[in-house]
Amino acid sequence: MKYRITGLLFVIALLSNSQAYSQRFLMDLVDTTNQMGRGMLSIYERYNRVRISGYIQPQFQYISKKGAETYGGGNFSGQSNNRFMLRRGRLRVDYAHLNKKNEPTSYFVFQFDGTERGVAIRDFWGRFYENKFKIFALTTGMFARPFGYEVNLSSATRETPERGRMSQILMRTERDIGAMLTVTSRNSVTWQQRLKLDLGVFNGQGMSGPVDYDSHKDVIGRLSVKPSKVSGLGGAIVSGAVSGYAGGITSQSAILYRTKANAGEYAMVRDSSDRNLNKLAPRNYAGADFQISFPNRKGETEFRLEYIRGDQTATLASSETPGVYPVTNGIKDPLYTRNFDGAYFYFLQHLGSLEHQFVMKYDWYDPNKRVSGADITDARGFSKSDLRYDTIGMGYVYTANESLKFTFYYDFVRNEKSALKGFETDVSDDLFTCRVQYNF
Repeated sequence: MKYRITGLLFVIALLSNSQAYSQRFLMDLVDTTNQMGRGMLSIYERYNRVRISGYIQPQFQYISKKGAETYGGGNFSGQSNNRFMLRRGRLRVDYAHLNKKNEPTSYFVFQFDGTERGVAIRDFWGRFYENKFKIFALTTGMFARPFGYEVNLSSATRETPERGRMSQILMRTERDIGAMLTVTSRNSVTWQQRLKLDLGVFNGQGMSGPVDYDSHKDVIGRLSVKPSKVSGLGGAIVSGAVSGYAGGITSQSAILYRTKANAGEYAMVRDSSDRNLNKLAPRNYAGADFQISFPNRKGETEFRLEYIRGDQTATLASSETPGVYPVTNGIKDPLYTRNFDGAYFYFLQHLGSLEHQFVMKYDWYDPNKRVSGADITDARGFSKSDLRYDTIGMGYVYTANESLKFTFYYDFVRNEKSALKGFETDVSDDLFTCRVQYNF
């Protein structure tokens, strides 16, 4: 009887569409201690361990200049400063299998995204569990990288319309193909059992490219503390983690660039050694994140912060990881390595009830820490991809019911002034987003 109850609780929590804290993340390993929504037992019995869910996000956006570039849902066309669009249209199917003792043995997920721009897969992965120690799980397929907090925060429950600029650049499309080992107790009682380790091996370029263009694999890991109540802080719920990314891109050219001191000033220095062919250009990141929420009489006050730094390899024109190896006129382009850092800070406050919420966020991303301002010039080999961006976002979220949510959000985007043509002052690219989300 004990095993049957445990198995039922696991599947109920696993397949529920509740707003429980642990259900907000793309790859969280649900355990038997998670909070359950009302009536989930009947859902389990009705769907026989299968859960079908989804959501759509139609929205209207206005940007301060026609044709502006933005990380708020894709660049605007040259003659447009406003648009209606379907930002996301997701359909997801979850399936859990239990053994004779009603213990979870495997879990399967596939999710599609359909918009006016086409249809693509978002998740296609399976996970199996060991049930002797109830500690280990192995995930394989296409799934979210285990790095940081914001990257794994689901778009369906995230308070801001989009992830920050840094999250989108470093972890483009959030997901990648690979295998991941999860080590954590499914009986979270003591503090040791509240630790969780995710360690995975991935292709590297993620969903931004059709195939893996080199044989090198990236290793990603995250050690986290599950959300825990701290009585000494008035019942506040605290969580946090450290993350690491060890990867790179195999150079298919004999030319590499990196920011170095040259004649007393920093520049993009060309290295044309033959040894650069098939040399690994690094993508190494280190990050830490922390979250704390204080319960109010109706709702909560929450703070989040995350900081990431490291080396990022990309191209002259962009600091995004390329989805395909860059080629111009049939010739392999050189890779560019930059030393970066960035962070974000969230402040979330319910306004007298769970239905109304105020959101404020500040984030920055500096793709090249070694240069700034007037030192960023074409003559030194730099481009707009070396500019620092600071963004302040403010918004209001109204949750009408469990299936309907409205978001009104404004981004104040500022790039640093430089000596580059067109970026001597701040470029006009502030963005307003009005979104309706329907989910089931």
